[in-house]
Amino acid sequence: MRQILKDGFIELGLSCSELQLKQLEKYAELLVLRNKSVNLTGITDLREIAQKHFLDSASALCAGAGGKRIIDVGTGAGFPGLVLKILRPELELTLLDSLNKRLDFLRETVDALSLDNVTFIHSRAEDGGHRKELRESFDIAVSRAVAALPLLSELCLPFVSVGGSFLALKGPAAFEEAENAARAITILGGEIKEIADVHVPGTELEHKIVVIKKVRHTPIKLPRKPALISKNPIETCYNITKRPVK
Repeated sequence: MRQILKDGFIELGLSCSELQLKQLEKYAELLVLRNKSVNLTGITDLREIAQKHFLDSASALCAGAGGKRIIDVGTGAGFPGLVLKILRPELELTLLDSLNKRLDFLRETVDALSLDNVTFIHSRAEDGGHRKELRESFDIAVSRAVAALPLLSELCLPFVSVGGSFLALKGPAAFEEAENAARAITILGGEIKEIADVHVPGTELEHKIVVIKKVRHTPIKLPRKPALISKNPIETCYNITKRPVK
């Protein structure tokens, strides 16, 4: 596992110290152990954890988004946020998830790895996006969720401050998703800056990182509930589209 990580970070152009390698190894050990009682991941082989979780998550650092305060929306078992924190200890990380059992695992892992400046938020994204202390408070939002980009953008962009970025780790259909989400992203105050190609080292996996810049404030009524987002595209909502985006 260590050699896979070393080689992978070199290929990605990222640095990783001996301490950070040990922290990633410990993270993997804890993940496999806790996964026996809590469903955290379907990947339990250490080689695959290194490639499909750690290197895949680390690739977000290649997107070039600047900033210190970062929120991982729907973090699950900590991907990509906790991997980014390990590799960039100076980050102030917030991990948001709707399931307390996952957050309990992440708290234990953060303690075991002696990481600081990590905050845990038990909340659904659509609720957290309306909380005063979280709304438009982060330089970067990241998500590796499987939701389609229009939904994901509405859930994540409200957390990003104007001038910050939302990084969506997506699959090969990212260009089509971005086209479908373009109007929603504009209404939410965002602007697609780049769709970066990423090859996960040591695998045949190819994915995309959609980089969305926050250029205006998100309208106060957003985000909506996911069921409403899925049923009614944002551009069809009269009360939103008839008033200017702030």
